[in-house]
Amino acid sequence: MADSTPQHGTEVPAGGHTAFPPFDKETFPSQLLWLALIFVALYLLMARIALPRVGSILEQRRQTMAGDIAEAQRLKGQSEEAMAAYEKGLADARSRAQALVNEARAQQTADAADRRKALDTSLNGHIAEAEKSIAQSKSAAMDNVRGIAVDAAGAIIERLIGRKPASQEAVAAAVADALKA
Repeated sequence: MADSTPQHGTEVPAGGHTAFPPFDKETFPSQLLWLALIFVALYLLMARIALPRVGSILEQRRQTMAGDIAEAQRLKGQSEEAMAAYEKGLADARSRAQALVNEARAQQTADAADRRKALDTSLNGHIAEAEKSIAQSKSAAMDNVRGIAVDAAGAIIERLIGRKPASQEAVAAAVADALKA
């Protein structure tokens, strides 16, 4: 069996067990003193050094966030202004494009009307020339018809009476009277 003698000169109490040092009655007052001293030192360290640093960091973060929010609001306002300017520019461009389209349409309509008038004038000239040509052809045809009618009437008279008419002018005058009626 192992030797139950204490090592390093400590004595074992009568029950054979040593007490847990923090609960030892003899060291309890010094432990309380050290506890109070360490608590006060840690309190002062925290109150004077750590907490002001944490507070300044938190204040700096709050100011940074407030600045960032203000910057975001400013940028939002700028983007809204830019969007409004873009929309206005787009509306202006659309109205200018519509005006250009209307102007081009009016110009094309005027050009078409001018071309139509020129074509009408040209066609009226051709029609007048054609009517003149037709009138000349009709006149020539009528002269030919009179000549043919006079010849035919002379031949009919010759057949009917068996001899040529006495005067070709009398036959022509009779044909002219018949054509007038």
